Amino acid sequence: MNHRMSATTQYVCTGCTRHLRRIVFNRRGSSRGTQVSTRRKYSVQNSTQNGRPFRMAVIGSGPAGFYTSYKVLSKIENGTVDMYEHLPVPYGLVRFGVAPDHPEVKNCEDKFQEVAESPNFNFIGNISIGSDPGSLPLAAIAPHYDAILFAYGASQDRKLGIKGEDTVNGIYSARAFVGWYNGLPEYSGLAPDLTMGEEAVVIGQGNVALDVARILLSDVNSLKGTDITEQAIDALSRSRVKSVRVVGRRGPMQAAFTIKEVRELMKLPDVAFRPIPPAQLPPDMTKLPRAPKRIMQVLSKGSEASLGDVPRSWSLDFQLSPTSFNPDSSNNLASLSFDKTSLGLDPFDPKARVTSTGEQADLPAEMAFRSIGYKSEAIAGLSELGIPFDDRLGIIPNDQEGRVLSLGWEKGVKQHVPGMYAAGWVKRGPTGVIASTMSDAFLTADRIAEDWNSKAPFNGGEEVKTGWEAVKVEAEKRRCRRVSWEDWKKIDAAEVARGKNSGKKREKFTTIEEMLRVLD
Repeated sequence: MNHRMSATTQYVCTGCTRHLRRIVFNRRGSSRGTQVSTRRKYSVQNSTQNGRPFRMAVIGSGPAGFYTSYKVLSKIENGTVDMYEHLPVPYGLVRFGVAPDHPEVKNCEDKFQEVAESPNFNFIGNISIGSDPGSLPLAAIAPHYDAILFAYGASQDRKLGIKGEDTVNGIYSARAFVGWYNGLPEYSGLAPDLTMGEEAVVIGQGNVALDVARILLSDVNSLKGTDITEQAIDALSRSRVKSVRVVGRRGPMQAAFTIKEVRELMKLPDVAFRPIPPAQLPPDMTKLPRAPKRIMQVLSKGSEASLGDVPRSWSLDFQLSPTSFNPDSSNNLASLSFDKTSLGLDPFDPKARVTSTGEQADLPAEMAFRSIGYKSEAIAGLSELGIPFDDRLGIIPNDQEGRVLSLGWEKGVKQHVPGMYAAGWVKRGPTGVIASTMSDAFLTADRIAEDWNSKAPFNGGEEVKTGWEAVKVEAEKRRCRRVSWEDWKKIDAAEVARGKNSGKKREKFTTIEEMLRVLD
């Protein structure tokens, strides 16, 4: 699976940054520090339908939700966006997926703040959409919006389905590990034991896998000034890990990591790279396209440090498909077994198919991290609105431009569900970086504005929608506690103050209870 999806590589291009600086809102009473432009980038032909303004709900507060909201608000004059988030804090994978040693990636939060400070935007945090106790049913919010944008990302990780995966001690999900060191409340209690041994294996060769390897091998002192959690600093300070193998079932030409990630690992101080066997690298790199050529050259050159001269090392091990996790007598991980694979007649073809050779290989390891991809899940209530969900791909079926397809899509029915849209990973699957998420979100926003301005059918016909003003009545009945944008700013300030006391950019609250305690 293509795993080019680490939030740590989700850079926003300079063109995107310039584009966002032109954000145009009517900023009556907006806070200081925002940029106001007198130029309108988009011409707005029809701001209302029969005199009623546009109202949209966004489910999810990550990049896809914010970028779509930005462009919808800039293209539909006097439209209003209500953004629902199940946590009290915004930004999704930007907050909880970006590696702490990549703070520059989080610069997009400044632009999202500009969106949130529009008078036509409402952040509705700490409220889940679904059927669980304390949640709002999807059916309770749908009647009060012209459109609903599903942008809630991928909340689960894929599993290998091999022997010992769920029973042997010392096996972790890379998603859980990343969430743990980034302060995601869901994984605040993970407590990975990094003292179990010196050998670790990461299964998967995407950027998330390389993030895990880099955090395990980095000098903990280099992380202490970042926003990594104190629990992670404590565990990494006691870590015994000295060797990390990053294993994939394909070859270097098919691997999903990017050059930035692999180059960073090559340059880690006091960490050596175990060379790749020459037979696994292309014999003539000069004929390769620019991007893969640069990666192959980095892999061929290796690290600045040499094996034997430094205490820690890492490797990229190719053409190995995992078959089992093998425990010792105490049921702790002792080794992993793999099938050796073949890539056919041309192993340097980026699309080469993997087959088993029938040979087996074992690698010793006291801990392992599964990093083979993320997956979105259906939220309760989709089918009641006539919205399907593709469990195999983990997406809401759509026309690839964001309009949600109706039930029967798998039989070739191409009808749209009026007023229902998708963006981000729940739209196209868990691939891409922030720049591609932005482009994808803008495409969906264009279609929303196009449909509204052309007076296409929307959710609930021509009835005037009042959004959160109507929904909050149901929320109060269900004892849901809303966290507003002003509330989030208080949580944000408290985290920054906590970090300042320990010489860090911020010290995140790792439980919802801690976050809400700030507001009490």
